Amino acid sequence: MISGRCAACKYLRRRCPSDCIFSPYFPSNVPQRFACVHRIYGASNVAKMLQQLPAHLRAEAANSLYYEAQSRTQDPVYGCVGVISLLHQQIHSVESQLAKTEAEIAVLNSLAQEPAAQIQENEVEATFNNFLLEQDIIASRRFSHSTYISSNFI
Repeated sequence: MISGRCAACKYLRRRCPSDCIFSPYFPSNVPQRFACVHRIYGASNVAKMLQQLPAHLRAEAANSLYYEAQSRTQDPVYGCVGVISLLHQQIHSVESQLAKTEAEIAVLNSLAQEPAAQIQENEVEATFNNFLLEQDIIASRRFSHSTYISSNFI
């Protein structure tokens, strides 16, 4: 134990034993950390979770519990799953933009290699639009698969 009581023992208004399960992960200088975790999970449940883990994984578990509790406080319905879903949407958007940019580069490269007299402007535009449509279909298939996967966790 460090000096004095840990944040958990202060919050629970109890004596902090030398083998306190909370003291390494909820120091007294950050009391809001335990308060947030306690509000969502309860002290008894957090203690049980930490005790069931090997000692080398407890710090990561405490950090995860804190992050999930914060997320649940900010978004009571979805919690951290809402953040994950938002990130999936952003990935899909960026992948679509990338596919469109790559298609545009491919069309411009093909235009630069062929003589201008042989290519009609309407054909190039139609080819480019078809390619973009194909890329959107591919990207939407990827996104619908990832949405299906993430919706199973909600």
